[in-house]
Parts: sequence; C-alpha cells; structure tokens
Amino acid sequence: MKHLILILDGAAGWPLEELGSQTTLGAAETPNLDALAAAGMVGLAQTVPPGTEPSSSAACTSILGYDPVADYVGRGAIEAASLGISLAPDEVALRMNLVHIADGVMASYSCGHIGSDESRPIVADLAAALGDETFRFYPGVAYRHILVVRGYPALLDLVYTPPHDISDQPAWGREPGGQGAEVLLDLMERARPVLASSAVNRARAARGELPATDIWPFWPGVAPRGLTPFAEKRGVSAALTSGVDLLNGLAVLVGIDRLDIPGVTDGSDNDYRGQIEGALVALEDHDLVVVHVESPDEEGHAGDVAGKIAAIEAIDREMVSVVRERLGDIRVLAMPDHPTPVELKTHVGEPVPFVLAGPGIALNAGTEFVETAAAATGLVVDPGHGVMDLLLG
Repeated sequence: MKHLILILDGAAGWPLEELGSQTTLGAAETPNLDALAAAGMVGLAQTVPPGTEPSSSAACTSILGYDPVADYVGRGAIEAASLGISLAPDEVALRMNLVHIADGVMASYSCGHIGSDESRPIVADLAAALGDETFRFYPGVAYRHILVVRGYPALLDLVYTPPHDISDQPAWGREPGGQGAEVLLDLMERARPVLASSAVNRARAARGELPATDIWPFWPGVAPRGLTPFAEKRGVSAALTSGVDLLNGLAVLVGIDRLDIPGVTDGSDNDYRGQIEGALVALEDHDLVVVHVESPDEEGHAGDVAGKIAAIEAIDREMVSVVRERLGDIRVLAMPDHPTPVELKTHVGEPVPFVLAGPGIALNAGTEFVETAAAATGLVVDPGHGVMDLLLG
C-alpha cells in the first residue's frame, strides 16, 4: 500500500463576518477536497497538545506520528538540522528572523517577505561583524535564519515571543526576557548598526521596500537525542517535500528522505503541480510521501483573506485534483497542521479538520472539507499523532 500526506499549513481558521461567517477554508472553492471527504473519513485532530506552543513544530511533529511532548525537540535545533548544522553539547540553536521595527512597532516579522537572495548577504554581514566563539550565524530561507550560541544554556529557559505573534504591536518589552537574556539583548543591540550599514538594506530602502532593522531570536533548541527513526517506528519508508527548514529538519532528524523538487517554495509562487507530481514519482520507491505546502500559513500571517483563499484553492486545483486520480491505489491524508486565523495573524492550538481516503478507509458522515463539517462527524483524534495510525492501519 502506498500513502500520501498533504499538509495545508495553517489553512484552518475562524469564521469571518466578511465571508458570511465562513472560514477561509469554507469560503474557498475546493471541489477536490470535498470529493475526498465524500469518499472517505472526515474528522478533527488535536495536533497541538494542551500547554504546548501552537507552532508547526508541535503540529507537524504530530502529523508525522510523533508525540510533540515526549519527543520534544526545540524548533531552533530542528531548523538547524535542515541546514546541516551540528550542535555541540554546550550550544543552543535559535531561530533568528530578520524583522522591520518602526517606531517601536513590529511592522514586519519577515522584513517585507525578503527573499533568500537578499537575506543571505545580510546574514553574511552579521556573521562577519558579530560572529565569534560565542555566536554563529547561518542563512536559511527568506527571512528565517539560525543563530547558534555557545556557552549559555540558560537561553533555553528564557521567555520568547515569536515576532509573528506581535505583528503591528509594540515590539519593545517583548524581546527575550528572563535571567541570562542580556547576552541576546546585547547582540540585538549590536546588530542594528550592522543592518543599517548593509548595502542590501540600503538598496531595499531606496526601492521603497522594508529594510531589516533588527534581528529577532526565539524558539531555542539543543541537539536532539533518542528520536526513533521513522522507518523503525512505522515499518515503512518515507520521503518529504517542503519549502521550509522546519519540515526538512524534522525529516533529517527522523531519517525521512528529503526530496529536491524544482520550484518548491514557501510562498504563493510555489509550483504546486510540480511539487505533487514530484511527490508521486517518489512514491514509486517509497511507501509514504509527505507533501507540505506553506502558502496558506504565510497568507494567514499577512492577514490576507483573499490571498489565503487563493492559496487553498491552488492546492485543491493543482494538487488534490492530481491525487484524486490515484485514489484507487494510494491512501491519502489531507489536513492543516494548525489554524492560522487571518484576524490574529498567528497560530492557535485548536483542532484541525482532516480527511482520509483511499483503499480500506471506511466512509463516515463527512460531506465537505471544512471545519464545521469535520466537527459534525463527531470523530476527534486526540492526541493528534494518532492520525498516522489511521493512515497506516
């Protein structure tokens, strides 16, 4: 049996008055997802355990069939693994965004969605000016980068606020806090003149685009230990395709093959058709392929209702339509990892809808792929890592 998981990152959300009290998932035209729902099993999954930060780190760990509490790995360490960064026992890896703060307000958690071609030279400037035995800077994708700090284990216990949680809100007072935070606060202060003198930033400002004014470290992690490889845990071979370091890092840590499919990105320019066709090719020599699509989440963080609907519709039109043609010989699980309500511009930890279809899957009362219809079936998978049991069972 072949299996495919399609993660529509952040596609779930809350009802919006402007959409007639529908969510963006409900307002989107999704005939192919709805057809899967009518042909399979629909329910809700609690991918984010109570008390856990509602990030893709916890949620996607659940979807991959791991317990995000028992198998916890700090997100900084996961993304570091994607970049091939080896962490020494006395090192902490943090996610480091390039952000734009104006008049003390987090005007952009992504520096205006800066591209990798511009962000990487900026990170190189930071490394040249501030890198030493304590601090190492690694360029990632777009605005997402990695800071490794040696000799300060207390960084694991600080209070952090992800910058996307405070979009258009005061930033000062929300930087890393707690005993030992001074090492990061000092680094953030010293980074500002480096960023101000960056040639890339000056060029962005001259074009009327947002320059990176600050670095924002958060989501710490250390080198993980004891994760059971996916093939050993589940007895199947697996591959994964994603445009973000988090999912690629999870793949590295659990021994899932990473697929290099041209055109796969973290935004609306993603080659949806190319990504799903590459995944189906990979199914020829893998038992399971995970397809992660970031674009709905990015539009949710931007507060863009139309953009989020368009991303969901593109996934349905360009990806799910292709998968439907293979339902006779593969099982398909499609679901968001967490909701990203556009009015909040960040994640929440509420249950998400899922649809499971294909050989051997019993139908239930699901009629469409939307939050309300999933709730109406009465099927709730809690904890959420049980969805993998349903898929492979």
